[in-house]
Amino acid sequence: MISIKSLIARAADWLQGGRPKILCNASVWEEGVAELRRRADATRESGAFLLGGIENGTRVVRKFVYYDDIDPHCFDHGIVEFNGRLLHVVHSMCKGFGMRIVADVHVHPGGFGQSDSDQANPMDPRAGHIAMILPNYATADAKPGSVGVYEFRGAGRWVDHSKAGKRIFALTR
Repeated sequence: MISIKSLIARAADWLQGGRPKILCNASVWEEGVAELRRRADATRESGAFLLGGIENGTRVVRKFVYYDDIDPHCFDHGIVEFNGRLLHVVHSMCKGFGMRIVADVHVHPGGFGQSDSDQANPMDPRAGHIAMILPNYATADAKPGSVGVYEFRGAGRWVDHSKAGKRIFALTR
């Protein structure tokens, strides 16, 4: 039996064009973005795996795990060059936290468009993975609608959801 609350939530989702693909508590997001900004120091890229769970088809971010905490050399050349052989460390962390990789995020010096390197090297090579890009080394507004949001479809194919704003990525309080 469907509850009234569930029915109202489904109706609200339908009226708003569905639930976003990714949600994050605003304080978790703001703290994580501040750390990305600090690590980038306006001179290099920085990034993190976003860990959490999936609730009613929506990825819910609960924790940032920074690339360079796993692979200290991943930014030696100023861009993301994460050693894929270390991905098992992230999966072990996920198991310990009772979470999974729900997305990843990294910063770019300019806009939030994907580079050729980003497209060729998804941080999680499974279809459905969400990759987010923050512009200007995360020194500017990094809220829904002002970040890049890309969904990996496999075989080198990506879908750009960046213009969908809060319909694809939303912050909660």
